[in-house]
Amino acid sequence: MKTLVIAEKPDMGRNIAAVIEPRAKNNRTYLEGEQYIVTWAIGHLVGLAEPDAYDPKYKRWNIRDLPIIPEQFRIVPNPKTKDQLKVIGELAKRCDRIVNACDAGREGQYIFALIQQQLKLHQPVKRLWISDLTPESIAQGFAQLKDGSEFESLTLAARARSEADWLIGMNASRAFTTRHQTLLSVGRVQTPVLALIYDRQKEIEAFESLTFYDVKANFLQDSLEYVGSWQGDRLTSQEKADEIATKVKGKTSTISKYEVKETKEYPFKLYDLTLLQREANAKYGYSAKKTLDIAQGLYEKHKVISYPRTNSNYVNEQNIEGMHKALNMLKSTPYKPMAEGAEPSRVHKNNKSVCNPERVEDHHAILPTLKRPGTLSKEEQNIYDLIIIRFLSQFYPPAMYKQHTVLTEVEGETFKTNIKELLSLGWKVLIQQDKERKSPKSSGKKGKEDEEEESQEWNDRSFDVQPDKPVKCTKSEVKEKATQPPKSYTEGTLLKAMESAGKSIENEELRDVMKDSGLGTPATRAATIERLKNVGYITMQGKRITVTQKGRTAIELIRHAGVELLASPEMTGQWERRLHQISKGEASADVFMKNVQKFTISIIDKVSTQRPAPPSMFGDSEEAKGKGGRSGTRGRGTATSAKSATASTTRNKAATTTKPTALGSQTSSNGVRVPLGDCPVTGCGGQIIEGRKGYGCSHFKTGCKFVIWKEFAGKSISQSMLKSLLANGRTQLLTFKDNNGESFKARIVLNQSGSGQLTVEREGTGSVT
Repeated sequence: MKTLVIAEKPDMGRNIAAVIEPRAKNNRTYLEGEQYIVTWAIGHLVGLAEPDAYDPKYKRWNIRDLPIIPEQFRIVPNPKTKDQLKVIGELAKRCDRIVNACDAGREGQYIFALIQQQLKLHQPVKRLWISDLTPESIAQGFAQLKDGSEFESLTLAARARSEADWLIGMNASRAFTTRHQTLLSVGRVQTPVLALIYDRQKEIEAFESLTFYDVKANFLQDSLEYVGSWQGDRLTSQEKADEIATKVKGKTSTISKYEVKETKEYPFKLYDLTLLQREANAKYGYSAKKTLDIAQGLYEKHKVISYPRTNSNYVNEQNIEGMHKALNMLKSTPYKPMAEGAEPSRVHKNNKSVCNPERVEDHHAILPTLKRPGTLSKEEQNIYDLIIIRFLSQFYPPAMYKQHTVLTEVEGETFKTNIKELLSLGWKVLIQQDKERKSPKSSGKKGKEDEEEESQEWNDRSFDVQPDKPVKCTKSEVKEKATQPPKSYTEGTLLKAMESAGKSIENEELRDVMKDSGLGTPATRAATIERLKNVGYITMQGKRITVTQKGRTAIELIRHAGVELLASPEMTGQWERRLHQISKGEASADVFMKNVQKFTISIIDKVSTQRPAPPSMFGDSEEAKGKGGRSGTRGRGTATSAKSATASTTRNKAATTTKPTALGSQTSSNGVRVPLGDCPVTGCGGQIIEGRKGYGCSHFKTGCKFVIWKEFAGKSISQSMLKSLLANGRTQLLTFKDNNGESFKARIVLNQSGSGQLTVEREGTGSVT
């Protein structure tokens, strides 16, 4: 009899067959040769059953039926791919041995385990464990097949992760949804991620900008000119700043302190998936999912990179030879000038910044394979370029700098100068060559950011200050600045926050576990972000991520219910620690699941006593109904299924039909609207309340049209600014810029029309802009 090889996806199966059975007959859903039959899954062919598979009563969502805790979890085929599952079952009857060739990781192990369980496959199993799909790796992997029993603990951990996520997602989502009559999706990973975005947005909204002043001075020593910044407490008085600038201008100065030291900047680490996604988002604006899809195509379709779903930035000793071969391969590609400038001796097994086996778990860092790239799309080329530049940089020396620190004293005032003098570009020459390769006709003009960098880095000259000689202050000026709020998350910065989410955990042991795991895995983080979009919790404004009214309310309700652990990275830290121990055979999956069951019961108990939230808390009616909120139970942190969600909203009337205000009402966590002041419209008698886009009157249903929008003249109207407008008719002095980019002082003034219309009134002139 033959051996059945089950790959995770069709492309992987075909790549494997091309190596082990090059003359195999193609039967569309499998390839058959003399010794092997190669077939494939299509992702998850089997998943955990819906609650109504255990009891028909669960088709109707009812909080009194919770918690749902199956004694034995049932699995069901995916209806969309049941034909392929049937193919695998028929082929297995003709084989006496099976090779699990699914992705080498926890999720790949689980995909195979569910197929094996559903089809009741009893043949001996071998495991193919490889990190790329090059012919060399496939051949070597089949020559060194591992026994399937070696991965039993990994299977237990994968199963425990999935079943625990099901318990939390299904029960918590049903509890919050039925209690508050609005479809609310809750999950172990998605909810803490939503909390990160929510907390950042609250910080931004609460931020009040303060104006301050910097004093800059130009100093001249012979032909050397440099700029220093005044040292002292932050200046909030323009008069004081002007006084200092006038005092020092034209005066002779002395250098009171001068330090210089050589520094090195080593190449950045090799890419793991999350780091690649972050950089692609920053450079090209690609979403995390888009970068993952492109990288997966480079791996499966083009076979030019190694397995991309990795969380490692390092390689093993056995990868070193392959890296050197890849370097030689690149010398016959358009990357030839870069590859020829590389120094092979820099990449070796003792270079711990590259080769660190202790930091490699399932997969090494993303590397180019020995296959030359053919025709790639522009987007594929962009991602491949990032990977190649990062790879080649490991073969280059560090960039070398001299760091100069100068304290210049003039008329009792001290100015500080930091100069970064370039000695050698080192690996950074690759960035320069990459720009020249892509834009040979570049004008060389520098943008504002480059000009600001030039004041810090001296790349074309040396800084030869003589500390014993006097200098002259030739110029001084006052620059008005304003404190800036925290930046909204982009997908790139959110990925970084997810990766390092455990740093805020007080428990040292959990923090150490989270250090290497964070929220989600590299393979699931993109899906988590997409999930939050689909259920209506977040929206994109350009590259910025913002929380919808529904997302705000979901977090507030979870925290107010007393199950704030659901919105904290701490629970994921606890789970990942235990799951890692289970995968190593150091902990019991049964004990882990019993603890998850206890937590599930506590969630139901607490949500059951929570005061139901009014429909107005959830914003737009489409959001409240969970527009686009279809989800499965297979991914991490997922909640309700499409089938269950439909049953909930249709039979229980969970979604509100009340038409909300366009503002999207804002309430406190206990469901009570918070009044921010009296409505200024004569005779109205209403209260001003906060919405998603502005501050409106509580009597809007009876016709009051008063509203102050949150965005006006480039400023965000905070609650404190609103209260000043309502009480005094104007804000404090603020800094604006005119059409020419010149700064001026003005106040935002509330018109007396009763509509909430605002204007800008310049200081001292009374003129309206």
